[in-house]
Amino acid sequence: MLDLQKIYRAQEVLKEAIRLTDVIYSPALSKACGCGVYLKTENLQLTGSFKVRGAYYKISKLSDEEKAKGVIACSAGNHAQGVALASKKFGISAKICMPDGAPISKVEATKNYGADVILVPGVYDDAHNEAERLKNEFGYTFIHPFDDEDVIAGQGTIGIEIYSQIKDVDIIVVPVGGGGLIAGLAFAIKSLNPDIKVYGVQSTGAPSMFNSLRDGKIGILPSVSTIADGIAVKEPGNLTFELCSKYVDGIVCVNDDQISAAILTLMEKQKMVAEGAGAVSLAAIMFGKIPDTEGKKVCCLISGGNIDVTILSRVINRGLLMSGRCCTLTIELMDKPGQLVEVSSVIAECGGNVTGVLHERSNEGSDINGCYLRISVETKNAEHIRQIKSKLKEKGFKLI
Repeated sequence: MLDLQKIYRAQEVLKEAIRLTDVIYSPALSKACGCGVYLKTENLQLTGSFKVRGAYYKISKLSDEEKAKGVIACSAGNHAQGVALASKKFGISAKICMPDGAPISKVEATKNYGADVILVPGVYDDAHNEAERLKNEFGYTFIHPFDDEDVIAGQGTIGIEIYSQIKDVDIIVVPVGGGGLIAGLAFAIKSLNPDIKVYGVQSTGAPSMFNSLRDGKIGILPSVSTIADGIAVKEPGNLTFELCSKYVDGIVCVNDDQISAAILTLMEKQKMVAEGAGAVSLAAIMFGKIPDTEGKKVCCLISGGNIDVTILSRVINRGLLMSGRCCTLTIELMDKPGQLVEVSSVIAECGGNVTGVLHERSNEGSDINGCYLRISVETKNAEHIRQIKSKLKEKGFKLI
């Protein structure tokens, strides 16, 4: 059975293998969110994610016989790197099944730690099924990414750290995929102080734990789709579901646009890179998903920073759109000289910056002398966009 002493033992073992990550207070985010926002920076952990905690502690407890068999694991990327690093440390061969859509950066990082990577068509759950098949066929020792007591104890060490770093914390917000992180953290926190609230956050495209807790039983999603690949899990674990049912105060969901806005905010306000799964905790605070936060001390766990740079620009663009930092205006005009100058002048007077212009002839059914102007504009926020649109309408322009 999981107990607090086991988590303290895991903490002792992990001292040789991990960083004690900082908790950073953010004045800018606190002002914007109306509460004291603290960031637990597991994105700066070795391997770029908290996952190394559970993987390392689990592998440290294997018998010589289990180590000799070699280990196998399944992962969207972060657990893979944790298992690979721990296996290298203990001189164990490791095979990792990863979904074929996993970010290239995570696949290559796992290989660089010395593990053999097996890419499996589909999502995390398909990789899990293949890992189970290989374990049964070849007798490997399976290292589960979340539904394992030792793994949960390793992740629970984050709870002990947060409690010692901000003893008067009111609320802790935690990303949730299969539930190993929040199960261990919530157990540790509630054992130390049951008055501290612990909330989990999932993506609307993969709400497996949210649905399961709502329904009072474990459910399986038919599919998952989210930029937060690290928490794209169809089915929570039995042990994690049980612990979450008992110790977690609630699960909320955020969408991909909100996640993108949180990633962008962390880069701009904190100079900090987080992956989608790592930023969902902040997204939940930014968009008012967590109840009763006003004036409270809130710790957002930034669980990982392994974002694929090839999708970073797309995520930034989504974040800019979500936060009102850019927009595209489509204006119907008469095709005559001076129209573009007039439109640009209005935008400039309002403080907008034109970054792109597309001129199109009108379609069938429109005025024969008409045209459409699509203008991309850098803006300050949603209110600024409304001001620009209002001013254009005042000048007689027709916005589509």
